[in-house]
Amino acid sequence: MSFVIKTFRLFSSNDTILTVNRNPPKKRWRKTQKKRTWTDGLSWEERLADVVTPLWRLSYDEQLEVKQKHQEKILSLLFCHLTGDFQSHSSSPINSKLNFPVLPILPSPIKDGYRNKSTFSVNIGIDGNPKTVGYYVGTGREGNIVCVNADHLLNMPEKHKLVARCYQDFIRLSPLDACLQFHTGGHWREVTVRTNVKGHTMAIVYFHPQTLTPEEVAVHQAELVDYFRQGPGTVCQLDSLFFQESSMTRCTNEESPYQLLYGQPHIYEEVLGFKFRISADAFFQVNQAAAEVLYGTVRDLCVPITEEKRGQMQTGTLLDVCCGTGAIGITLSPRVDRIIGIELIEQAVEDATHNAALNNVFNCEFIPGKAEVVLPTLMSQLSITGGGLTAVVNPSRAGLHHRVVRALRNQPAIRRLVYVSCKPDGEAMRNFRELCCAPDPQKKLTGEAFSPTLAVPVDLFPHTPHCELVLLFER
Repeated sequence: MSFVIKTFRLFSSNDTILTVNRNPPKKRWRKTQKKRTWTDGLSWEERLADVVTPLWRLSYDEQLEVKQKHQEKILSLLFCHLTGDFQSHSSSPINSKLNFPVLPILPSPIKDGYRNKSTFSVNIGIDGNPKTVGYYVGTGREGNIVCVNADHLLNMPEKHKLVARCYQDFIRLSPLDACLQFHTGGHWREVTVRTNVKGHTMAIVYFHPQTLTPEEVAVHQAELVDYFRQGPGTVCQLDSLFFQESSMTRCTNEESPYQLLYGQPHIYEEVLGFKFRISADAFFQVNQAAAEVLYGTVRDLCVPITEEKRGQMQTGTLLDVCCGTGAIGITLSPRVDRIIGIELIEQAVEDATHNAALNNVFNCEFIPGKAEVVLPTLMSQLSITGGGLTAVVNPSRAGLHHRVVRALRNQPAIRRLVYVSCKPDGEAMRNFRELCCAPDPQKKLTGEAFSPTLAVPVDLFPHTPHCELVLLFER
């Protein structure tokens, strides 16, 4: 593949500046022959912004107000579940019946371009080009899906947009087709971009080998490397370029290892004065500045700062369930005697162990495995010394397995539990109810019930409806 091409176009023609329409027209579809088109009067850029960043038309103060009210509504529903008083919930102000405080939402220190990880899809664009890199707009039915470049999205940093544009131009130069649907062939798939505060950049290209031999795949890998190291892609200044072959929509590093084509195997980020190693597939909060706010909040709820001010530094053990790369445990390590973290992904456990050593933290232990398998056995073997046991859980949107909730509920040494949820109105609500309901022998929930005592929303995702909810349970 030659890169001496005078007509090479680096930037997309869709570099459009959005104008804010606070009352966009309703979307309507018009059926035309075999597919439908939008007749809502909006540009494709506006449509994509409405999908990815639905609150972009509001001021940031207005966004925070929307999120605050939504979290209060969710917590009011939790209170109704616990009391059985659904009638007053429907007729009373949202927050009137809560018996615990909901603090004002903590804002993100950065409002625009805050994402440190973005994954861009490849599919048919507005102009019909099947090698378009961006995000989807449409229903996916009857050919109504369109891939739109993300150059205008407010939450996306410029570096991510640049890598996406370069990847698009690379695959358009490649003789291989894009992999639009697995059963129709094609090879080039998504690209993930990860960055840190210092601007270090990692790109991960996903590729479907189809019937290509390893030798044939190696040729296209070499062309990809040549593009980003010597061709037009040098403008991205990548510190790492990874490549993953997979015939599945999603797979782990264990199922199909990430291949480092060139550069450093990791990038590093700092949170609350601690340094963390980030691997290609490691979980890390997508907003570093707001993650500091989140982890600081979790730290102060697990070990209240008022005790520290009185010279009564809390000791004891912190149980960190779904610990990821160890960020919560490590940032809390100066305040407790011992940290025990549990995490499903083995690479994340390796990162967590490395991160503890990197920060000279020696009171952390990280255990790989499913929490529902590890935790019940661990609870039966755990020796609780002075200072007691505090738990913090930070699960995915799927929430905690019922056996994890049961093990936490039935461990009498846990008097304080901090639950971090990115979707408290989903499966997490079931977890909340099982933690707080009356003892239920049929569900093997025999331990003393927890009670919610404080809620703190934290905004990690400006311009979107999402935020993190930190909920303190005590008994």
